Amino acid sequence: MTPDIELLEVDARTLFLLSHDERIDRENDPDRSPGPAFWMAGCGSGNVLRLRTDIADEIAAKIETLAESEPPLAGVESRPQHLDRYLDMLGDGVAPMQATQELIYELPHVLACKGGATLIASDSPEGQDLVQALSRRGMPEGLSSLGFRQIEDLWPPWCAAMVDGEIASLAFTTRLSAVGAELGLATAKSFRGRGLAAAATAGWTGLPVLHSRALFYSTSRTNLSSQRVVARLGLRFIGTSFRIAPLAPGAEPP
Repeated sequence: MTPDIELLEVDARTLFLLSHDERIDRENDPDRSPGPAFWMAGCGSGNVLRLRTDIADEIAAKIETLAESEPPLAGVESRPQHLDRYLDMLGDGVAPMQATQELIYELPHVLACKGGATLIASDSPEGQDLVQALSRRGMPEGLSSLGFRQIEDLWPPWCAAMVDGEIASLAFTTRLSAVGAELGLATAKSFRGRGLAAAATAGWTGLPVLHSRALFYSTSRTNLSSQRVVARLGLRFIGTSFRIAPLAPGAEPP
């Protein structure tokens, strides 16, 4: 069994594209999103820290020194002791900075879950037929309302839970590296509360292309839908992570 602190290192290499000195270049996603200024994740045996490449060396050194004294972020309510100081040091006086927390869970390979749905994988013949059908008809309203407006938004590899020929829930890959994969999950509103997200997730964990990678599911503590999926599948909690990034225009601080 891989130690949790090593899993967090794998998670860092899955979430981000890192420079030669282990700094964050950007998010490891198809949209080439900018990475956070600060990412710290912890478990019972310690913490892992990554800073973005544009953070001045002097500031980075101060943050790294402070981070060495942080207790492990091992619980669901864990919070870095020096979080306010990190926010102050990383603020540029223009865009307000915000800190967001996520809980990190380990996904076993080939989970079993009965959800009363037909599962279709992206790399299967049925998956290719589904892609062609969506290309002709357009994305269904249930998914387009969640931001899936074109085929390119279905980040492979994915697994769809189908009900009566309609995509009810979609487990897709938000981050993919040589060593790990991060799950993304979306369920159409009219199909929620039926265990279909858990079924799609279980199908995703069994995709052959993911067998050699560590699998992760990260979610907010306040996301009750995600927490129900975690409970239904019995996922193992690894630890907590915190990101610091500029507050999006018009957004309210968490």
